[in-house]
Amino acid sequence: MNLAEALEFCASADAAPVAPGAYILQIDLAQPLLVRMAGDFCAELLAGRYLYCGSANGPGGLRSRLARHMRRGKSMHWHIDQLTERGAVIGAWIVRNGRECDLVAMLAPLEAPIPGFGSSDCARCRSHLLCAPRDRRLPAC
Repeated sequence: MNLAEALEFCASADAAPVAPGAYILQIDLAQPLLVRMAGDFCAELLAGRYLYCGSANGPGGLRSRLARHMRRGKSMHWHIDQLTERGAVIGAWIVRNGRECDLVAMLAPLEAPIPGFGSSDCARCRSHLLCAPRDRRLPAC
């Protein structure tokens, strides 16, 4: 089975397993958003659909990580929190025991709007945040 065939969609965190893995989080922004990065760097994201690739290997696995992303009013810890607080989190495609960089590679044709977003500790990926045209479907959908 290839990676695209292993993807499962979860519209809520409760649908995700308490197991390690990787995910593609879909966030729709209705309005532009100014994203603050390290230092004084800021980048504007236009209204649209964004995909964020992440991993969940800690306690609670995918269910716990997705619950955090889907919850409002959380403390700002990661770059992605800026999008999940202001946008609509539609759901996530998960891969049990998957790796986030493999998901980014699978989505390679998509544009990376902010270089280094969510991947500051990753030497392999240009960004873990990608733009997805609204009329384009993910490979497994």
